[in-house]
Amino acid sequence: MKNRVKKLYLSLSEAPKRKEVQTIEIDAHGVIDDKFYNKELNRSILVTSIKAYKIAEENGIDISYGDLGENILIDADIDDLKPYDKFEIGDTTVEVTQNCTLCNGLTTINSKLPKLLKDDRGIFVKTIISGTIHVSDSIGF
Repeated sequence: MKNRVKKLYLSLSEAPKRKEVQTIEIDAHGVIDDKFYNKELNRSILVTSIKAYKIAEENGIDISYGDLGENILIDADIDDLKPYDKFEIGDTTVEVTQNCTLCNGLTTINSKLPKLLKDDRGIFVKTIISGTIHVSDSIGF
């Protein structure tokens, strides 16, 4: 199904890899219980489309969902979204703050990855309406 939440992740202080979860709660400070909660508010929630993983796969790079650092992995096209655009995820509303910037940490996965995903890694969003997001929730653009 298109325009759905595919996976959800939390970054935990004590764990090197992101933890896959079935639900996350978001509020004005980001993803509750995430190690980046209440840090950089315009960069606190990363939404990635499965398109980024397909690009990596098409270029011979084997990565698993969650490896790009996302909190929310969606099966939807986010290419046309720009800062200040708002959309719904489940019962929440978020606003795009910026495209995800290049991350040198991606070079630890593959040296080609940052350049490949320069414009396709994802978007940062902030919370407009707080709530809970579940795997399989719909996305309304």
